[in-house]
Amino acid sequence: MDRELKDGSTPLKPEDYTVGWVCALPIELAASLKMLDETHPSLQQPGQDSNVYTLGRIDNHNVVMACLPKGSMGAVPAAEVAVQMRMAFPSIRFGLMVGIGGGVPSPTADIRLGDVVVSKQEMGRGGVIQYDYGKTRPEGFKRTGSLNAPPTVLLNALNTLEARRITGESALPLNLSRLRCLTEFDRDSAGHDDLFEASYIHTEDGTCDGCDKGRLVKRSPRASGPVVHYGTIASGNQVMRDAVVRDRLSAELDGVLCFEMEAAGLMNSFPCLVIRGISDYADSHKNKSWQGYAAATAAAFSREILAIIPTEQVLKTPVTGKGSICYRQCGPRMVPRRAIGG
Repeated sequence: MDRELKDGSTPLKPEDYTVGWVCALPIELAASLKMLDETHPSLQQPGQDSNVYTLGRIDNHNVVMACLPKGSMGAVPAAEVAVQMRMAFPSIRFGLMVGIGGGVPSPTADIRLGDVVVSKQEMGRGGVIQYDYGKTRPEGFKRTGSLNAPPTVLLNALNTLEARRITGESALPLNLSRLRCLTEFDRDSAGHDDLFEASYIHTEDGTCDGCDKGRLVKRSPRASGPVVHYGTIASGNQVMRDAVVRDRLSAELDGVLCFEMEAAGLMNSFPCLVIRGISDYADSHKNKSWQGYAAATAAAFSREILAIIPTEQVLKTPVTGKGSICYRQCGPRMVPRRAIGG
């Protein structure tokens, strides 16, 4: 017989949770926790599970949140967290990878700090491409393999959100207001949004106070709040800090919008949508001043997408983890390659 909680309700079981939510950094998890409508008591975990979970509800969906271990970044830790999550919560239908990333501004994508980039299937890609995985041949480096697209239920929700944004019905500002009293996530505390020429290298550690403002890219002021961009996200096992390389790789990959480090470890084993708040421009001027606000916009968008998905559609979506993960050797590390079985 199920035990009752102090309020007389029956605690949920692992099978009652259908959405997995993964973050890489504490600041990302902190913003995400504020998106929960309620939190639930923790449940007993399998003995080999080293994740720390926060359980709760967003709208009508029971959500499991977890963060990568302190100091861990990249595809392998992300894959390990996701594998343990899906074993502990066998009814998870899809995941959300929520956090920050480096934006790729271009003439066709006016990406600003605090904007949100969402992985979207296009040109035969699933929304995420692992840009540092492939084969070196006499004619140069050739990227191989592909990553799965997000579940259809998420792609349908993206179209609805895009339509609501066009008609001015976005819930993003309302969701951001949940963080209004926390200075770590405040837009005004983030500082100036400075985009320097790609060839101009940061002059000193810390802030850009000593950088030549004459090398700033001239952009029209934007009066509105954060803009949501849909397209391809580039994922790799190193931090992108070179704007020249950033632009070259983006051109080779037909215009990626964002660089990050974890998504490639999830897509084939943990069907998910990747949602990145832009905290820097993937250049040498990278710093942490925009991380809080960028984490907030990513979390706010993630809440918005869950709120419009009917529970019935989630339950019709197959559970994750039908296949297993195959790992390939990458130097001293093991990197997830693809899902097999399934």
